[in-house]
Order: sequence, then structure tokens, then C-alpha cells
Amino acid sequence: MNFQDQLRYRLQQLNEAEKLILINVICFVLPLFLKTLFYLFNIPSNVMIGWFELSAEWSDLLFKPWTIFTYSFMHSGFFHLFWNMYLLYFASRLFLNLFSPRTFFNVYFLGVLLGGLTFMLSYSVFPAFQYASPIMVGASAGVMAVLIFMATYSPDLEVRIIFFNVKLRYLGIAFVLLDVIQIPYGNAGGHLAHLGGAALGYLYVKRLDQGVDIGLPFENFTNRVLNLFKKQSKLKTVHKRKASSNSKKKVTTQEVDQSKIDSILDKISKSGYDSLTQKEKDFLFQAGKKK
Repeated sequence: MNFQDQLRYRLQQLNEAEKLILINVICFVLPLFLKTLFYLFNIPSNVMIGWFELSAEWSDLLFKPWTIFTYSFMHSGFFHLFWNMYLLYFASRLFLNLFSPRTFFNVYFLGVLLGGLTFMLSYSVFPAFQYASPIMVGASAGVMAVLIFMATYSPDLEVRIIFFNVKLRYLGIAFVLLDVIQIPYGNAGGHLAHLGGAALGYLYVKRLDQGVDIGLPFENFTNRVLNLFKKQSKLKTVHKRKASSNSKKKVTTQEVDQSKIDSILDKISKSGYDSLTQKEKDFLFQAGKKK
């Protein structure tokens, strides 16, 4: 097996969250090389980056609407990227044990969307930001959405933090409170965006409890956009859409034994994941898998 085949194989082994992390790393590294190229040809480096950052000005969003999502793939420095991706990896491992990649992407990108809108609305409403017009980058709003989603869905699940265990509910509360108290001390727009992502994660779970998946309209919209770029015959397109529709119907009508899931999660919180029987592990995996 040559290097190209090995690389392709390793990429295929990544789950959806790990692929998202890889894309974020690539989007961080690539501009560094382009910045060198721009420097050599005396081209301002912000010519390119400015097309992907989210501005607090609504007029900029009108002419660059894609920035409401692309800002999440840009990071201001190595540690900004590292901590966002570390937390995303941690939260996604919990998330994908129970829910499908489809739901993961819905929560993440809706968190990015609401975080961006919270950032822009804050600079339009609050007097403290009257004459400010900053830009924002970073995946934190999406990461917070995933983390708070899990903290709301499984609040009593315990996770290991360095030398001690802590329940997810307290971890989620700590992150939210840290963002609130840090607003006056710098990066106010970023902290407000985090709170927007956190609100999305919390609301998503509460609506799921009521039998409503608020991510479905977003998913349908993105599917329609992606289909515009697919060059397929009409027959293949109709067949594929029909399969997708049936799949969604199966997902939304499938009933999961919630009491059994809660019992398994309680066992994990008390004795750890390794204490589960193989049958319990298989059930937990299948419950989160929506085919």
C-alpha cells in the first residue's frame, strides 16, 4: 500500500467530528503559506482573509453572506485553534455515542449561525459597542452548542477532568458563567457569540424532548444547496432524493428506549464506560445511530 492509499485509508477511518477538526486545521495552516506568498508579491494579506471573517456590520453580511459560516473555520492563533479543537473532540465523542452525525452537524452549524447573529446583534443594540465594528473568527460558538447540548441532554453524566470527576451539568454551567463574567474584560463579541451557541444547544435538546428536531429545516436547506452543485441525471437525482426522504422518515419515527439509555448512562457515570457489557455497548451505539 503506497502513501496515497494509506492516507486515503486513514481519512476514511475518521469520524465526522474528526474530519471537521481536520478541515479546521487545514484552514488554519493554508493561510500561513498564502500569507508568505502575498508578502513576497507585496499583496495585503487581509485581501483573502477578509472574505471569510464575520464583520459586525450588517452591510458586509449583505455582500458576503457566506461569512456567517466561514468565520468558524478561521482562527486567530495556534492556541485559539488548539483549545477549540480539543473541546470539540471531547464533546463530539460524547455526542456521537448517542446521536447521528446528521444531528451533530445540525447542532454545530446552527450554533455557529446563532453565535454569529448574536455577535452582530450585540454590536447593533448595546450602547457599550456604539462605535465599534470588529470582526470575528473561531469555531467556539459551534463547539459551545455541542457541549451545552450534551450537558443538557445528559446532565448527570460524569467526565474526568484531570484528577477528579465532574458532572456535565456543572461543566456546562462553568463555561457559560466564564463567558458572562469575561465580557467586560476583552473579546466581548466572542464571549457573546459563545453564549449564542450555548443557547442553541440548550434549546435544541428542549425541543427534542417535545418531539421536534429544529435542525431539520436547516438540514433540508443545506441539502438543496448541495444538490445545486451535483451534476447528475434527473433520474438519479429523483431516486436519491426519494431515498433521503425515506431515511428522514425512518429517523423521525424511530422510537428509542430512553429508560434503557438513561440506565446505561447512569452506569457509565458510576463505574465508567469499560464497566458496560458488550450488549450494552452495542445497544448504546445502535441507539445513537440513525440510519
